[in-house]
Amino acid sequence: MAHRSRLLSLLVVAGLAAGVLSGRVMAQSAEPGTGADPLVSKSYVDQVALYRVVEVPAGQQVIGEAGTEMVLRAGQATAIVSELGGLLDVTAGIDTPGGAEIPPNHLIVIPRSDGRGFYAVTDLTLMVKGRVSIKAP
Repeated sequence: MAHRSRLLSLLVVAGLAAGVLSGRVMAQSAEPGTGADPLVSKSYVDQVALYRVVEVPAGQQVIGEAGTEMVLRAGQATAIVSELGGLLDVTAGIDTPGGAEIPPNHLIVIPRSDGRGFYAVTDLTLMVKGRVSIKAP
C-alpha cells in the first residue's frame, strides 16, 4: 500500500513538472483595458494615486474617503471617528479611537467613507494618498 501511494505521488510530481516544462501551466494575465485590468487617466494617477502634501489650517477637519492614506508630518491632530469604528493606524497596528492624538509619521488609513478623519488642533502638514475634503467642524 505504501508503495502504491509513493508511486502516485511520484506520478503527480512528474505530471506537474512536465506541464511547467511544456508551458501548459502558466499564470494568466488580464488583457490591458479590460475589467480585470482597467485603464486609468493621468489625472487620476496625479490626484489620487500619488502622495501629495496638503496644508490644513487649525480648527478645520480633514475628512477622507474609504482607502485614503494620511501621514501627519507637522502639527497636532486628533482622530475623528464614526459609529462603525476608528482610524486604522497601520504603523502601530491599532484602531485609533475618537479624540485620540494622531502620532506624527504614522500611516493612517480611513476604512470607510463615513466622516472619519483628522481634526486640526494646530496648522497641519499632511501627506495624503486618496481623496480628502477640508471643512469647518
